[in-house]
Amino acid sequence: MADTKDWTWVLEQRCPECGFDAAELPRGEIGATTRAVVDRFVAFLGDDDVRDRPGPDVWSKLEYACHVRDVGRIFDQRLQLMLQEDEPQFENWDQDETAVVDRYDRQDPAAVAVELARSGSALADAYDSVRAEQWQRKGYRSNGSIFTVESLGRYMAHDLVHHVWDIEHADPAST
Repeated sequence: MADTKDWTWVLEQRCPECGFDAAELPRGEIGATTRAVVDRFVAFLGDDDVRDRPGPDVWSKLEYACHVRDVGRIFDQRLQLMLQEDEPQFENWDQDETAVVDRYDRQDPAAVAVELARSGSALADAYDSVRAEQWQRKGYRSNGSIFTVESLGRYMAHDLVHHVWDIEHADPAST
């Protein structure tokens, strides 16, 4: 989500929309949760309506999948920085600008599926390999918000799970 938004509520309470409760997610299950969501998105990419937007301001399944692929890439980079450096500051990432500049709406679903599987797997593997003494290492957003390795993973897991909910609740055929 945008660096200017307050994100802490995601870690403190159940999401009123998707129902995900990041506080209840054991840190050892961040990798498994990531893999499960990536599998769902790879499946979505095979749908006939993958490019269809349910509304003018709602991303298509393809656009969401591109975003989830890029979340995997960005959060893996951030996690690696946190594990390798003391209290790194993360570069800004404007997800909405990325969607426009990278033309999420025009990307090839088959290629996105491969890239998504790769980025999701790398991120999940990275979280699976976090050692006990590393979970509280810190990193900073450009706006000063502080993450730990653990809170970054829980935040990211909510983002991914929430996007599955976004798709399932935007698609009348799935309700």
